[in-house]
Amino acid sequence: MTQRNSDRILERLLTLHPKIIDLSLDRMNIILQRLGSPQNNLPPVIHVAGTNGKGSTIAYLRSILETAGLSVHVYTSPHLVRFAERIRLNGKIIEEDYLREALEFCEKVNEGDPITYFEITTAAAFKAFSDNPADVLILEVGLGGRLDATNVIAQPLSTVITPISHDHQQFLGNDLSGIALEKAGIAKKDTPLLSAIQTNEVEKKISDVVQQKGGNLINNWHYDITDHGFTYKDEQGSFKLTRPNLIGPHQISNAALAIAVLRHQDSLKINDDDYAKGIVCAKWPARMQNISASPYGELLAKGSELWLDGGHNPAAAEVIAKKFNNEKLFLICGMMENKDVQGYLETLLPITEYLFAIHVDGEASYPATEIVKHAWSLSIKAAGANNVRDALEKIGNDSPVKVLICGSLYLAGQVLGDNDLIPD
Repeated sequence: MTQRNSDRILERLLTLHPKIIDLSLDRMNIILQRLGSPQNNLPPVIHVAGTNGKGSTIAYLRSILETAGLSVHVYTSPHLVRFAERIRLNGKIIEEDYLREALEFCEKVNEGDPITYFEITTAAAFKAFSDNPADVLILEVGLGGRLDATNVIAQPLSTVITPISHDHQQFLGNDLSGIALEKAGIAKKDTPLLSAIQTNEVEKKISDVVQQKGGNLINNWHYDITDHGFTYKDEQGSFKLTRPNLIGPHQISNAALAIAVLRHQDSLKINDDDYAKGIVCAKWPARMQNISASPYGELLAKGSELWLDGGHNPAAAEVIAKKFNNEKLFLICGMMENKDVQGYLETLLPITEYLFAIHVDGEASYPATEIVKHAWSLSIKAAGANNVRDALEKIGNDSPVKVLICGSLYLAGQVLGDNDLIPD
């Protein structure tokens, strides 16, 4: 893939990374001060933390808001194919030239001081958001919440926590209560906080943190699944909606959370039709995405299905298992070394016909042989492959099959790039 000017700058910024990672807001506060404190000149902010479903919930929020005719900035991570995907200005991915200028400006202002990649790129995003008016900014937490580089907004419009499970254990630990403490750290005084359905342990910790911070925990909303969709209910009333556009049994809960967030704020005007249209127009690539019509899909027999999902922990695997229920699939799996490959594969055991393991090129991922060993320990039939194309050719085109490429957002991004399915 051709290297962009922004890619060269991003490579330089990586050299500024501190030798020791200390989760702290000190570096972020310094560079923002040098930039003129752009975080204080942003549109109303919806701040989103959690482990699973952040991307889908953000997709619903954005779609509903844009359906209502509002201009929306969005900040997400990681990107799939190109860094610019992380920054949307008024609904459109930031232009490469503008991105390059923002990164170079932050690089100059930073004056070579140690700073993490995520911190300095988040600072560049804040500068771009500050310089371009919009009605609302949807801001995704990068890691944790309490000490995340995005957690510098004094008074968000709303704070949101999607389902919490184990992830980034090297930074957040293995204790769910401790992880919930970090995620709930985005809570702010007098600010609504809306949470997805959580385990009792997580729910209690979130409630405790919100109370300590003087926030406003909103939990008087719920939804009921129907034959054709769901009914959303809160103290303002109820209304029926069809199934969301995104695929998977969990998407109703994500859509309901997005609706609840927007119904419990007073700054943005949205009507019932906007909610109904918004959830059926939402897009979020590499999450249960059907790419059967892609060049990779054409390597399989006619009538086959090829799916792509970037989920990379056991909770994400559980969603996949529920989606395909008792069907049998060929899996093409690559995973980062810091992920729970054993737990992920164990969850997918009921739907796995055969697994092809691959190393994700250019990333700190498990060797294919290591993934195969984990599969064998679970009595999953498995073998290694050189890459996705090699795995698809090994599956062959003799008869229709269902295939899922899974285990890593980095892998998903490479697949989208290889098939010219660039997010726009």
